[in-house]
Amino acid sequence: MRYIWACLVCVMVANSGMAEPATNSLFAARQPLFEKPQEPEGEVRLASLFVGQADGGMFAALPGRLDAPMRRGGGKAARLHDLIARAEAGPMGYDAVQHGARVKPPKRPTRMTLGEIYAWIRATPGQPHAIGRYQFIPATLRHSAKRLDLPPETRFSPQVQDQLANLLLGDAGFEKAQAGEITAEAFMLNLAKIWAGLPLPSGRSYYEGYAGNKATMDYAVFAREVRAILEG
Repeated sequence: MRYIWACLVCVMVANSGMAEPATNSLFAARQPLFEKPQEPEGEVRLASLFVGQADGGMFAALPGRLDAPMRRGGGKAARLHDLIARAEAGPMGYDAVQHGARVKPPKRPTRMTLGEIYAWIRATPGQPHAIGRYQFIPATLRHSAKRLDLPPETRFSPQVQDQLANLLLGDAGFEKAQAGEITAEAFMLNLAKIWAGLPLPSGRSYYEGYAGNKATMDYAVFAREVRAILEG
């Protein structure tokens, strides 16, 4: 996916000086990093993973907190993890680093602490920094780690990455979708607003055209997989 989870460097703004949201959700009282794109018309080719000019996998501001943050996964969450990783991470999985990062981290991401990742980000401005199986962008990584009370000494292990992803699944309304309180289509839209590799019904990314972002999965496949997970 075009510069994934994850930060579109040319449009991203730092969150360090922003007031803390009213609730603990990533999306509560948070402004989008750029204006919501207009959904384009027509068909497009799906892009290959890790080809592009800026981080994809942007986190858009959803309309308020949709669900309680998930701190534990389970079988269905694990299946969603796998589906998202197919669109986002490529073959490196938990050790994925955005292809466009000219200066890579000094060691494999799963061997790094959060503090070491933050230091790498600070030391390499002007390049994309999406990292891990779910291609976390810097602002979201810091915010999600804070929600889980993870100190800088925490290793960016597969288990920690899954926990961070669960928070975002909760924000997208995973538990509400399982309970039938929101439709599968609404849940899929929320996921596509978080991960740019996931498609809209048109087959395009929610961030289509921003720094070359494109969906990396066919919508029919996405819909079939999500419905099977929710109904299974």
